[in-house]
Amino acid sequence: MPHHLEPMVVRHTHRLPAPGGPAGEGGAAARQFDAALMSVGFKLSADLLAHLSGLAEEAVVDTAVRTLGTVREMVGDHVRHNTYFVDFPANVPDTFDFWMRCIAEALADDASRASTTAALRTGVVDLLTLPSYGDYRHTYAEMLAAHDELTAAAGDRMTVLHLGAAPADEVTALYLALAGSTTPLGEEGLRDLGPLAAHCVGGPQPGAIPVRESRAVVNLARLDAGADLLLDTVTDVLRLACALSGGDVTLVAPTRFRALSRRTRRALLAGLDAVVAAAPDKLADVTAHREAFKRLGERLHPHEYPRWPHAADVFAVARGEKEARSFDGRVEELLGANDVTGAARLLTAAPGKLFRSLDRLLRACRTQDERDAVVAAAEQVAPRVSGRVLLSVREHLLNRADGTTVGRRVFVNRLGGAWVTTDTRPPVPPSERERLIAAVDAETRRRLPAPGHLLIDPDVLDVALPLSGRATAAGLGVLPRGSLSPVDGELLRFFVHWKQTARSTDFDLSALVLDASYQTVCWLSYTALTQVEGEHSGDITDAPDGASEFINLRLGAVRGDFIVPQVNVYSGEGFEQVEESLFGFMLRDGEQHGRPFEARTVRMKSELRGPARVALPLAFVRGRDGEWRAKWLHLYLRGDPDSNRVEGNRVSVATLLRGIVERDHLTVRHLTDLMGGSATATTLWDGTTVPDGPVTFIGLERPEGLHPDSLVVTPANLRDLIPG
Repeated sequence: MPHHLEPMVVRHTHRLPAPGGPAGEGGAAARQFDAALMSVGFKLSADLLAHLSGLAEEAVVDTAVRTLGTVREMVGDHVRHNTYFVDFPANVPDTFDFWMRCIAEALADDASRASTTAALRTGVVDLLTLPSYGDYRHTYAEMLAAHDELTAAAGDRMTVLHLGAAPADEVTALYLALAGSTTPLGEEGLRDLGPLAAHCVGGPQPGAIPVRESRAVVNLARLDAGADLLLDTVTDVLRLACALSGGDVTLVAPTRFRALSRRTRRALLAGLDAVVAAAPDKLADVTAHREAFKRLGERLHPHEYPRWPHAADVFAVARGEKEARSFDGRVEELLGANDVTGAARLLTAAPGKLFRSLDRLLRACRTQDERDAVVAAAEQVAPRVSGRVLLSVREHLLNRADGTTVGRRVFVNRLGGAWVTTDTRPPVPPSERERLIAAVDAETRRRLPAPGHLLIDPDVLDVALPLSGRATAAGLGVLPRGSLSPVDGELLRFFVHWKQTARSTDFDLSALVLDASYQTVCWLSYTALTQVEGEHSGDITDAPDGASEFINLRLGAVRGDFIVPQVNVYSGEGFEQVEESLFGFMLRDGEQHGRPFEARTVRMKSELRGPARVALPLAFVRGRDGEWRAKWLHLYLRGDPDSNRVEGNRVSVATLLRGIVERDHLTVRHLTDLMGGSATATTLWDGTTVPDGPVTFIGLERPEGLHPDSLVVTPANLRDLIPG
């Protein structure tokens, strides 16, 4: 197995492919490896420690070096997290006093005295022109020397690395899991699927690749290897062309198609021809992406290949020279004629479209007979609807009962961009809603496997089901949008790190505190360095070598009910242009000290990769019991091209937060309740002991000591719970 694939296995599964090498006395080196891992919040399982101990020392050291690099990057410890204020969170000055000190230092500097004096005469001083503002005033080593060593605490994170199978088997299993996923993969999953597919192209393949974006990535590897392409629609070919050009296989963003080799052009045109020849109705799919197909046709030159006339028809439709009546158009005609029953009958030929149209169809009904016909059509096709669509509709219906409408609709696109509109829709009629929910639950229950002994970690029950690839983000400890997870600590510390690519870039970390009515209580940012709640580490305005900012919060002192960290792009490159950008949070006990960044206190670290200028990774919510919980958002606001600040987006942030918090999300609890009926036993895990026999374990982290024949579901493979 190539070494570049091993980190993917570790990141996705928290398993280390069984290291090979000559036998020997590697026990001492293995224990040193374990100690090094614990310093960054990881440790070896007992089985993995025993396996390494039986290898030669050189093999253990080689494994340790590779693995330590991987886990340090997973937790964000691969970069130097310096702070503007050297002994943060101690001795952070009042904002006004700090700015006055910067001005005084500028006046004392011969190089800046004149410009600062001139600015003072106008009454406006730009902080960015002051020499002591925005740049580190000390080295990383000096910052470390200013802090005591971290005191170990029982609450420190400890992520166990388990012993995996043979490297080739682990890589194949990961490939099959990602390629065969029933739900869209996130950015990290799609990125990793490419090299995995290239490596595994000649080996076992999943029985089906239901997600179109994943199929495009796999087809790219198959095209490079000269294998047959997996094509079912003309859009499959368009997605593959986007992959060939390094573009967006989700088709959300336009792709600039590159010049293609003659061999590649022949393969794409032959694929298009075969799809249309087998099912001419699929020409109708062209109209949904007419402009993209027109641009692709300019690269493929279909007129040069008369032996594939059906491929030429694709581009004739795109140019408007040939008519292809679309399925959606026929549905719209029926609805335009108020023939709801006819539209429902037609949609039974496309079960997924029917389910996604149920709300609209029911609102268009004028009689009980029409409503009965719509629900009967849904009940008829439910066995042919994908599990992801079934569960998505189930969640939708959960929020469409009479009295659940809160007057607003939150929309989140596939890139994480979010906006809110007024919701004027009437609720779904109660009897039809109950019939549809019953039909969805019955079909979902039928598809779920018999779990045997079901062992459940209670902390996973409020984790939202990953029904969309962009409902989460790449990283450690990250949960899908809408999930709730417990917060166990007295000190909450956020961090952001970024490194610019080509031009000066200023990211600003802020935290907004809201009350129970979503009104602003206060905020922490570069304009408010200290509050009763905590401290800001200081503003860094340029990151050629990378920069970090922190916010420290004492949860017991927070005066509101919501804490919303956000990262604002103030100037320069956006989240997708910088070389690196990441966000995370740490939890500590009140008496722990340590450096501003301590890897083993990190509970979550994710990449920031969105198209907008304001990132909202998650929020913290105080429950009725007084306990704090994380509510996962993964949202981006468009913001302004420059000068985004927490003060300027308070209203939009509060509105979005309210929409997410007050929405009911379908969680793991829903599926475990459905599975419980066929389980031989259901046990809530106490965090210590595990049964002797095989179990189906569902939890946040795999426990040690599970029977080897157990089925384990954690957030890393939570998509496996979604039935096909």
